[in-house]
Amino acid sequence: MTLFELQAWLGHRSPQSTQYYAKISPTTLTRAYTDAGYFSRNVRTIEVLIDRDAVTSGAAGGDEPWQYYDLGHGYCTYTFFEQCPHRMACARCDFYAPKASGKGQLLEAKDNLQRMLAAIPLSDDERAAVDEGQTALDNLLERLIDVPTPTGTTPRETGAPPTATLLPIIPVNREKRP
Repeated sequence: MTLFELQAWLGHRSPQSTQYYAKISPTTLTRAYTDAGYFSRNVRTIEVLIDRDAVTSGAAGGDEPWQYYDLGHGYCTYTFFEQCPHRMACARCDFYAPKASGKGQLLEAKDNLQRMLAAIPLSDDERAAVDEGQTALDNLLERLIDVPTPTGTTPRETGAPPTATLLPIIPVNREKRP
């Protein structure tokens, strides 16, 4: 019942007198918030991983990242993640740490950019965007060079290049000779 309905029902002349007699208890207020669904609509959650070793060793007090926001494809180490205006556009961000499991996707994306350069005629702006994307992917792959492989060795130890350099695919048309 609204305040004005209660005022009419009780026969009061002013809403102030109704408010005086009908005090809202904290329990009633909590129930009203729950019924309105306010908190369920205004809650956004994201998983935050805490590096306990960095916290206990004191490295978290310096420039060492100690909390990681899981984005699915990588981690954001920006302390004020919820205020980031570029959220989820992280490939060029210094606070982005790619996951080792995403290396295959990065290599596939780089391969797709190489195919695009070879197969599709691009304008200068489009070519610049593809080149910029390749540079960003190379930087992400470079960050993964010290991440151990399933065998325990890192790509740097095995001598594997951090980025795969692909040659453009050129279609060859051969005429049949009689």
